[in-house]
Amino acid sequence: MSDTKSPPVRPRGTIEDWERGWQLQWKQLGFMPYELPHGEAASDDHEFLTETRTADGEWERLKRIEEEFVRGFRALARVGPAVTVFGSARFKEGSRYYELAREVGRELAKAGFATITGGGPGIMEAANRGAHEAGGKSYGLNIVLPHEQSENPYVDASVEFRYFFVRKVMLVKYSCAYVVMPGGLGTLDEMFEAATLIQCRKIGPFPLILVGDEFWNGLREYGHFLVQQGVFDAAELGFGLITDSPQEAVDRIVRSLPPPLRAKLQPAPKVAQEG
Repeated sequence: MSDTKSPPVRPRGTIEDWERGWQLQWKQLGFMPYELPHGEAASDDHEFLTETRTADGEWERLKRIEEEFVRGFRALARVGPAVTVFGSARFKEGSRYYELAREVGRELAKAGFATITGGGPGIMEAANRGAHEAGGKSYGLNIVLPHEQSENPYVDASVEFRYFFVRKVMLVKYSCAYVVMPGGLGTLDEMFEAATLIQCRKIGPFPLILVGDEFWNGLREYGHFLVQQGVFDAAELGFGLITDSPQEAVDRIVRSLPPPLRAKLQPAPKVAQEG
């Protein structure tokens, strides 16, 4: 019998605890970031209800969205065969997953792909860095956040976005494959967006490669459970692969390409690698 003690089980909060937590967040925010239709506000408290939904406001928002799409299309119009790498901003240089992502970027460049990331730190920086060090093309699609995500220094060109959904379109649109490194909610959102589009044949068929066998093992098991529940068939996930090898990931991508697209790959020149 093991002497190892199990970690304490954190008790689940009551519904009252859950409600109090949300009300505290509203209070700390200081205003309600939800727009109500004009003239239908439930309260006259200006400090609480600060926004109303108007036709002019919606039109201004639509123009901002259109401008972001146009800026993205122009910036990426000449990007050749490219692969998008998704992953967490929180892994630091020297960590296992940072170095794996760096190697992914190198392998992509050596194979002739441009590397596209979200442009920030962590995994994104690592993939851009690997591509940059191998002499490949490297692009970052940065997002404006309240805590200021700055672009990493390894991108040849950077495009900044305000809207997550516009940025996500760009991350998906210009690539012929996707590499998903370990990450959190944002990474999962991007991964499932790409997977849904591939499954529904809105894009592709493109491979979706998850790097980090141990990290993604729980997702593998959950995928098997979903298949057993009948929500999709195992054959529908044929575009997916989990591996620990950046070289295998890129090799699978190259092998997935139709010959005319494969012929357009121009491997980057070999250059001295850092560290």
